[in-house]
Amino acid sequence: MKRAVILAAGEGNRLRPITSSKPKPMIPIAGKPLLEHTILGLRDAGIDHIIIIVGYKEEIIRNYFGNGLDKYKIKIEYITQEKYLGTAHATNLVKDINDKEPFLLLYGDLLVDSLVFKEVIKKYKSVNCQGLISLLAVNNPQDYGIVTLNANGFMEEIIEKPSPDLNLGNLANAGIYIFDPIIFEAILRTKKSIRNEYEFTDSMKILKRDLKGKIVGYIIKDLFWSDIGLPWQLLEANKYLLDKLDHKIFGNVDNNVEISGNVFIGKGTVIKSGTYIQGPCYIGENSLIGPNAFIRKYTTIGNNCHVGMSETKNSLIYSNTAIPHFNYIGDSIICESVNLGAGTKTSNLRFDNKSVKMTIKDKLIDSNRRKLGAIIGPNSQTGINASIMC
Repeated sequence: MKRAVILAAGEGNRLRPITSSKPKPMIPIAGKPLLEHTILGLRDAGIDHIIIIVGYKEEIIRNYFGNGLDKYKIKIEYITQEKYLGTAHATNLVKDINDKEPFLLLYGDLLVDSLVFKEVIKKYKSVNCQGLISLLAVNNPQDYGIVTLNANGFMEEIIEKPSPDLNLGNLANAGIYIFDPIIFEAILRTKKSIRNEYEFTDSMKILKRDLKGKIVGYIIKDLFWSDIGLPWQLLEANKYLLDKLDHKIFGNVDNNVEISGNVFIGKGTVIKSGTYIQGPCYIGENSLIGPNAFIRKYTTIGNNCHVGMSETKNSLIYSNTAIPHFNYIGDSIICESVNLGAGTKTSNLRFDNKSVKMTIKDKLIDSNRRKLGAIIGPNSQTGINASIMC
C-alpha cells in the first residue's frame, strides 16, 4: 500500500468563522495544520504518494505543502474539484492515476492516531476483500452513517443517520477506507442522491450488491479519532496532541521565568520575566510572552503573537494575534490577526453551571462541555474592558 487519496475540497461551514480565511484541513493544531499531522502519519505508515483533492482556498494547501518531496520526502499531487458534486465524484477524480493498485482514502478533516493507518493497512492485507471501511463505536448513532457487519466482519449495510428505533447498532463510518480499483466501476454506476450529489456510501452499496465485492470492517478501539466537525473539537484535538509533546526550548527565556511540564518554545520567541508557563503548552516562533504572563495547560500560541500581562488557559491562539494587557482567555479559539483591547475577557462558564451551547449554521448545539469560551474570527478587534459571554 503506497498511495493515499485525501478529500480536502470542502469549505468547512460548520467551523466558521475559523474557516473564513483558510480551508478546514489547514486549521493549525499544536503548531501544525491538521492536514500536516495526517500526512506525517501516512508517511509513517509507509505511504509514499499522496493525492489531495482540493477546492476551497486551494492555493493555501498547494503553497504550504508543495510537491511534498522537499519537505516530507513524500510525493504530493493535487487535483481540483471544480464542482462540489459529492464524495464519490471527488474520489473518481483520481481514477486515471489510481486504476491499477489499491489505495487508502480518507477525509481531510480527520485527526487520528497514526497507528490507525498502520492497522487498517494490516487488516486489509490479511483479508480477501475488495475494500475496507473503518468504524467507530458512538453513543449517538442517529447522527452518523451506521454500518452493520455480518458474522465474518464484512459490511452488510450502511444507513445514514438511522432512527434509534431501527436498532442497527452503533458502529459509525469513521471516514478511512481502502479500496481496489473496482470501486471506480461502482462510482460509474452511482446515481445522484436527493442532495444532488454522488454519495460515496451509495458507491459502496453498489460495490457490495451489484459487483459482489466484499468490504471488511475495521473497528477503531482505544485510539484517538476526531472528525473535527465542530469548533470545540479543535480543543479536544489540541489536548490530544499536546499530551504527546516533547519539551523543547529554542527561544530566549529571561530570568525569573518558571516553566513546568512539557513546553515547546519556537525560535525567536522571547519569554519575559515574571511569566509562568504550565505544560503541556506550545508557543510558536517570534512571539513575545510577558512580562508577568500566566500561560496555563493546553494553550497553543502561534507565530508572531504578543501575550502580555494576561492569562490564557486551554485555548488556541493563532498567529499575529495580540493579547497584551490584563486579558483572560479560557477554553477559546482566537484566530489570526486578532487584537484584544486592554481588559478584554472571555467567559467560559455559565451562571447555572450547565453545559455551554453554541449556534452552528443557525442551529443551537449543545457542546456537552461545562467550560467553553469564545470563537473569535480572523482580523477582529475589541475595545477596552470588553466581556465576551460564553
